[in-house]
Amino acid sequence: MSAPDRGAGGRVIRVVGVIAFLVLALAFYFAFLGRIALDLLGTGKPAAIGIGVGVLILPIIGLWVVVSSIRAALAHQRLARRMHDEGLELDASELPRRPSGRIEKPAADVLFERVKQEWEADPDNWRTNYRVARAYDYAGDRGRAREIMRRAVDLERAEREGG
Repeated sequence: MSAPDRGAGGRVIRVVGVIAFLVLALAFYFAFLGRIALDLLGTGKPAAIGIGVGVLILPIIGLWVVVSSIRAALAHQRLARRMHDEGLELDASELPRRPSGRIEKPAADVLFERVKQEWEADPDNWRTNYRVARAYDYAGDRGRAREIMRRAVDLERAEREGG
């Protein structure tokens, strides 16, 4: 294994470790909130019961956010792996970057226009949707990037399940 491979593997392990730590911390926090909510509900006082219901809703919403975020991340990672294996991942390594590491806007816009043409030619292909979502991200339009990436995930899932 070369040095860059070990570095990438180490980075992945660190990211997974941080995510695991955050999920565990949130689980503890949700359990703590749940306990407070049950204590408030157990008082029998109308105001405390109302607050208890409100506090009980918070961990439920939090759990939904955590689960949906992890599911989306895993789906995006699956698509990224497939794109890499097929040699279709966008190569932005040669594009000029700001000191922050972000791709310079004019270069990102040129990349986006090229990829957008591919997407317009085949909008129902998950690969072109994935590529245009990445191009939107490089161009700084995170909202559209998320929207199109969700579409890419749905199209890829339909392709996988349909044969």
